[in-house]
Amino acid sequence: MRAGCAASIRRCRRPLSAPPLVTRGSAAKIFFVSLVSLVVPLLTGVRSGAQTLPSSPLVFADGHVTIGGDVSASFGSDDGSREHPGFFNFTDYEHSALRTLRIDVSAIVKGGDRLSVVGEMRTENFDRPQAYALYLRVRPWPTRNFDVQAGRIPPTFGAFTRRTYPTDNPLIGYPLAYQYLTSLRPDALPASAAELLTKRGLGWLDQFSIPTGVKPERGVPLVSAFRWDTGVQVHGGSQLNLISAAASISAGTVSNPLVIDDNSRPQIAGRIEVRPVTGLVAGASAARGPFVTDEAARAAAGDGHDHEFTQQALGGDVEYSRDYYLLRFETIVSDWRLPIVRAPELKLPLRAVSTSAEGRYKFAPGVYAAARFDHLGFSTITGSPAQGTLPWDAPTTRVEIGGGWSVQRNLLFKVSFQRNTRDGGPLLRVANLGACQVVYWW
Repeated sequence: MRAGCAASIRRCRRPLSAPPLVTRGSAAKIFFVSLVSLVVPLLTGVRSGAQTLPSSPLVFADGHVTIGGDVSASFGSDDGSREHPGFFNFTDYEHSALRTLRIDVSAIVKGGDRLSVVGEMRTENFDRPQAYALYLRVRPWPTRNFDVQAGRIPPTFGAFTRRTYPTDNPLIGYPLAYQYLTSLRPDALPASAAELLTKRGLGWLDQFSIPTGVKPERGVPLVSAFRWDTGVQVHGGSQLNLISAAASISAGTVSNPLVIDDNSRPQIAGRIEVRPVTGLVAGASAARGPFVTDEAARAAAGDGHDHEFTQQALGGDVEYSRDYYLLRFETIVSDWRLPIVRAPELKLPLRAVSTSAEGRYKFAPGVYAAARFDHLGFSTITGSPAQGTLPWDAPTTRVEIGGGWSVQRNLLFKVSFQRNTRDGGPLLRVANLGACQVVYWW
């Protein structure tokens, strides 16, 4: 399907309920049942004849409507329980990237050569479906590589945001920059450096003192790979696509995309890509916008300062492919500016730097091996005398190796193994995790 409907789409937080450690066992059963219920029919269909599985998007109304989708089921090691309190792969308060059943249904409705509406509905682990994407695309000149998109638009920032679908990710885990939850929250702020240091490694569920009464919730990654922002995006490129660029104005920030803005000003983001030779793509991205909510900013610094508390991100990436191999590298630097309330003062900006290197090699048609190295580091701040000077969050490293086998063109089976290490924090500091995944798309 990704060659059709969702290929165009590429360019929710749940409220707290029961304490998470109580529900891990039942969640594991749901994951296992989901995996079996997906794999058995698919593999049975393959053995009885590959033609039993649809492999193309549905196209009707004289080509004006295209509908496609994908289903992925992952089951892996326990990464978040009383016995294994790592939470290295958690994407929010309840979901782990290694234990997820995800269903996507996407559609494109064309109103001629110049106008189309693109949308995608997504559900994870049987949650209520959410509108992952919904935007209007206008092409003023059909023969030129230029379009304007408005609504819940594709990300402008970063390289991995264009390959977050399971069919495009050679492994099961995600790069740390796009998935690992730091301790920062837009709606809750630490009163001092000492308070921030007490939350190192607790981004899956943390709580700060400003404003009072805020409930525990997840922190944010450097860049979110699981939600799209809302705004307007302009994209254009040269005739042979040797160079392309995009710019957007949107709600939220790259770490906290929103449907409705919760502070004073929008985010501005931009990206440029060049393709100087066949197989080589180099890109650069930048984004800046208010990060802290109006309510939290007023509680910390009073009125009139909300525009000062921003997230600014810069990214660079390179991809090279030739013959049977593919190499990728990406680095992201993100700076957050938060209110300084009381001593010991925060040393601003709070900086996080991610580095990711990935490779894939195809041994035979439909069979490949892949590996990724990730490191996420943080600037230092000085807390209480007992704490001393430490990175404001716990530096984390991940090495993931794995491979995939295409049972047929649109049915992929993947396995992977991760080694995660975290330098600090009260939770598990080393976790060796395995996972398998089945992906089917049409």
